[in-house]
Amino acid sequence: MLIISTNDLMCLNINTFASFFAARRRLTLYQAGPHTGEFNVNHLMQRILLQTFVPLLCSLFALSALAVSLPDGFVYIEDIIPDIRSEIRYFSENNFVGERIDGYEKPECILTKKAALALKEVQAELKSFGLGLKVYDCYRPQRAVNHFVRWARDLDDTRMKHQYYPDVEKKNLFKDGYILEKSGHSRGSTVDLSIVPLEADDAMELDMGTKWDYFGPKSWPSSLEVGAAQRVYRMLLHLVMTKHGFNPLMEEWWHFTLADEPFPDTYFDFVVK
Repeated sequence: MLIISTNDLMCLNINTFASFFAARRRLTLYQAGPHTGEFNVNHLMQRILLQTFVPLLCSLFALSALAVSLPDGFVYIEDIIPDIRSEIRYFSENNFVGERIDGYEKPECILTKKAALALKEVQAELKSFGLGLKVYDCYRPQRAVNHFVRWARDLDDTRMKHQYYPDVEKKNLFKDGYILEKSGHSRGSTVDLSIVPLEADDAMELDMGTKWDYFGPKSWPSSLEVGAAQRVYRMLLHLVMTKHGFNPLMEEWWHFTLADEPFPDTYFDFVVK
């Protein structure tokens, strides 16, 4: 399917006008006849202007298309940390719901600038050991949280239970606090992440003992159900994140919120794109 954006159409229109003026010039010169030796300076200026400004205008339109507007104070994490890894699971079917989540139109990590800059310091410290960060979720629109709530109330949909909540009854997800009607992620300074080696682009994250978003006590950072190596990796993530201003969550080893978050009482709902 061919998709043409508004900016593409604007460039096409400009180029259409350029072709029109070029054709008009050729017709005028033909009517004048080469034998007359006439040369219209206006035609020359017209050609110079079209050849100079049409590509420039198209470039400006293309740049404006790339620069998706975010609310003040928010940034794309890759603009701040170019070498960070990401796997935005809610843009895919590989999550506890089993389908793409409302509000995720692109697999992008968006955070408040303040949180992103703090995360940059974490990345720099890990990089000195050949390690880096991998993010699974960052800012989360409120409509995505609403999607989780609707899913949790549908007790017949258990297609991902064996992968993400094998030991938890779905009817207890609200009571046990796994699903809430508000999420700190919607305030823009909470991030779900892990640690990966940096030597390969497709390097697997360090083995933390459970997968990301696994519901159950085994995911608690303090859990003794995982091996010694997994506890060491969790401790490393905990230490480096808290050192740079993030608070952990006692039920999820991957979940951290900037302590001095800029929007502590605001839950945003703009789309991730």
